[in-house]
Amino acid sequence: MPSSSNHVLDYVPSFSRIIVASSVLRLFLIGYSEWHDAHSVVKYTDVDYRVFSDAARFVLSPTGSNRAEGPLAQYLSVGSPYTRATYRYTPLLAVLLAPNEWVHPSFGKFLFAGCDILVGLLMYELLVSTILPSARRIHSRKRSEKKASSSEPDTAKDDATTQRLATFLVSLHLLSPLVFTISTRGSSESVLSLFVLTTLYYALKGRWDASAIFLGLSTHWKIYPVIYGVACLGVIGSRGASSRSWQGFLRSIVNARSVRFGLVSGTTFLTLGAAMYALWGQPFLNESYLYHLTRLDHRHNFSPYFYLVYLTYPTATSTLEPVLWKRLLRSPLTSFVPQMTLALGTGLLFGRRREDLVFAWFVQTFIFVVFNKVCTSQYFLWYTLFVPLLIPQLAISSRRAAAYGAVWIGTQALWLSEAYKLEFLGQNVFFGLWIRGLIYVGGNCWVLAGVMDAYRR
Repeated sequence: MPSSSNHVLDYVPSFSRIIVASSVLRLFLIGYSEWHDAHSVVKYTDVDYRVFSDAARFVLSPTGSNRAEGPLAQYLSVGSPYTRATYRYTPLLAVLLAPNEWVHPSFGKFLFAGCDILVGLLMYELLVSTILPSARRIHSRKRSEKKASSSEPDTAKDDATTQRLATFLVSLHLLSPLVFTISTRGSSESVLSLFVLTTLYYALKGRWDASAIFLGLSTHWKIYPVIYGVACLGVIGSRGASSRSWQGFLRSIVNARSVRFGLVSGTTFLTLGAAMYALWGQPFLNESYLYHLTRLDHRHNFSPYFYLVYLTYPTATSTLEPVLWKRLLRSPLTSFVPQMTLALGTGLLFGRRREDLVFAWFVQTFIFVVFNKVCTSQYFLWYTLFVPLLIPQLAISSRRAAAYGAVWIGTQALWLSEAYKLEFLGQNVFFGLWIRGLIYVGGNCWVLAGVMDAYRR
């Protein structure tokens, strides 16, 4: 690391201070949300949090019209979270927020903020124990190839630098407004982030059974983490593989080790799903999973598909489109083709070494979000989670990094400025908003290409 960078790191506070500052910040915002919501028409608390809280209340207060519908429900006095309209999540989330009813209505916010802090702790552990030492070895090897050095490394100094750099990188996540506002407003994304990062932690440590269990749990919580399984299978199966033929590649994907990982992960997912179905029945499947496959959202969002959905959104008088290709084009399942082809393909392409998992998962998630049929700012958390872990593995100049950041932020600002006209001024700017959405997609693809080019393999 250059001496100028080391000089900057001298001003980075200790990791414990970052954790304390991050915790105090979240506690303050949760307290502020109570005051703000009581005195303002525009609430600080996310509407989703009210949905979660209502769902928890319905689970705890069964009535004649609010009862779980699963086979085991007749033996238990439990309500259904799906009595609450727009609740599209696993029942575990409603159960987890049950203390909202008997402890405090903001219990869930404290829980989500706590998960934020746990994510920071796990991120720091990964950086210090695995990612930064690996990046340092790669840097030293490349430097020695250019110029032989006889000087002995200063281990104590390197360890101190590693800890300060890890602290700085974790602070980028914990002190990000995107992160702390979303959790303190009552979004549950931090719980999923904790599950996903735990999956990655065990994968990088080579504890594949534990990683498989948390992958199954993550996929139960929200379906998209299933894409990470492809990269994991590639890493597991490629150990000891030497053939470069397509038969050798196929054997590296399908073998005893990868089958075991798939079975453990699949069994975890199916066991959790079976337990939820046993209590809550078909509404669990319909609302938690099937709804997202057929979802059509005509409201404006970053997705390149939103304008097409808006123009073809079915109404009460709509009839079935007689032309097959037009019907396929309008199908909500059509968007999965480019999205899943790219997300799974990059997992197979880049998921060949354990050291590449952070990069592979970042690329997969970035693609999944950009090409999703619904895309909001909240989804950005899915891939920004990996950014602090990926930065040490990138060879990129400050100027180019600033350019990528400016394009990433600028395309969002461009879209939001047009969305303001639609949402607050009531102007008919749907077409212009869609064009700006396409600019957002193009800009993000350019940023992703730059990150991929900067990755040090």
